[in-house]
Amino acid sequence: MGLIDYLKTQFLEIIEWQDDSRDTLSFRYPDQDREIKNGAQLIVRESQTAQFIYLGQFGDTFGPGKYPLTTDNIPVLSTLKGWKYGLHSPFKADLYYVNTRLFTGNKWGTANPIMLRDPDFGIVRARAYGIFDFKVTDVKVFLKEVAGTDDHFRLDEFSDTMRARIVSVFTDALASAKVPVLDLASRYTELGAALLPLINPQVTAKYGIEISSFVVENVSVPPEVEAAIDKRSSMAAIGNLNDYVKFQMAESLTRDGGAAGGMAGTAAGLGAGLAMGQQMMAAMNQPQATPPAAAFAAATAMPELLGSAEVAKVLGVSEADVLASLDKGDIKGKKIGATWRVTKAALDDFLKS
Repeated sequence: MGLIDYLKTQFLEIIEWQDDSRDTLSFRYPDQDREIKNGAQLIVRESQTAQFIYLGQFGDTFGPGKYPLTTDNIPVLSTLKGWKYGLHSPFKADLYYVNTRLFTGNKWGTANPIMLRDPDFGIVRARAYGIFDFKVTDVKVFLKEVAGTDDHFRLDEFSDTMRARIVSVFTDALASAKVPVLDLASRYTELGAALLPLINPQVTAKYGIEISSFVVENVSVPPEVEAAIDKRSSMAAIGNLNDYVKFQMAESLTRDGGAAGGMAGTAAGLGAGLAMGQQMMAAMNQPQATPPAAAFAAATAMPELLGSAEVAKVLGVSEADVLASLDKGDIKGKKIGATWRVTKAALDDFLKS
């Protein structure tokens, strides 16, 4: 091999990167210790950006196109290298190609539950997962903060590096959005679109990427919260409580009557059920207060010492009301430990006062 042929193998004349892997984000051009020839042709294809790095500092950046590498085309590198009289000799610098196309269908998910403040359930632990699409918009920030000096940075490495960071940004954005847990399932699409303006400024500034689509596929809550949601749904399905009680009573008596006496028993049971249901609902709608005289008459059949629950039953009020009266001294009683005892005489005095 002659000297001219040897020199041709030592200098790079055409620099290009043909990517057919579909999963490469950045690629350092393999110079193999060869220098770039003065006037060499740099080819950058669509969805690519070429970035020169010289002695650890960012040099010139090239978008899609074909460029002769001369002093006029690489002013930053010329300044860094310190050519005083123009580019007359081969030079050596690292060249990174960055793929700027859209990468779709990337999965994200919360490894641990995130804490949300919900207006209905208070503090709620929730898990979420989905997919997002992204592309590199700031090559220098991306190389500095994400890819680093990796000579072949692939999508799986990006997923490992960025999944936790994306989830962290999502958590902050979701907390700021203040969407109730009950509304999440019906607003996944809206939620993803609403979170983009909150997520993108952070990931662009920190990592040099832009998320074009952020999809929330599922947000799950603990079983106890699911049970509370199911109970609320059941109550909403019941509707009017009065009508529901009447229906339940009628259905129960109809079933018993049918088993005892055929169609006649069914009709009689239905009538009795409806009548009893009406009586029960009328009693429920009346003020639940027992006249003092009736209460005292009922008390005469009771033991000399009564507990707070028994006093409440006699008076037809809640036990909490009785305890409050005992604490204030309206009802005279004796407290032993955490338990109150009231004599019939003290209850008689209270009813007569």
